[in-house]
Amino acid sequence: MTGGTGVIAAVALPLLRAAGHEVVAPGREELDLFDPAAVREAVAGADAVIHIATRVGDREANDRLRSEGSRILVDAALAAGAQVYVQPTITFLDLPSVADAARETARFAESGGRGVVLRFGLLDGPGTGNDAPNEKYGSTLHVEDAGRAVVAALELPSGVYTYER
Repeated sequence: MTGGTGVIAAVALPLLRAAGHEVVAPGREELDLFDPAAVREAVAGADAVIHIATRVGDREANDRLRSEGSRILVDAALAAGAQVYVQPTITFLDLPSVADAARETARFAESGGRGVVLRFGLLDGPGTGNDAPNEKYGSTLHVEDAGRAVVAALELPSGVYTYER
């Protein structure tokens, strides 16, 4: 799982481990998601790949994670023979990188695996910068719900799922 030090991982990691999953979740200092060889090595032997890495506050880097990072991860997941690829994206901004991430997830599914896109709204809760739902931005999703959705996605059929309150 990418983004192992983020707010969604803080919820998802204990849930995944409690469910019996062995999880490797490097932080950004431990794995360069734009280094195809390093990503292939990190993903080798994985049954599932969950891409929740973000760079909140740095739109260019965030877009690159969704576009180039997703392509590199899908390539690595396919090479590893992973069965599931999970890609959270967002619903509140219409960005080309969101479409890129969804396209990469579909490419994974078309190759025989299960590709799941989770379209989240703006997050609220601990660590998100929004302690409570922020009505100014419309519907928000609590980080606990986002973490549970990531875990549940491992069992979902391929598709795009929108999570909002």
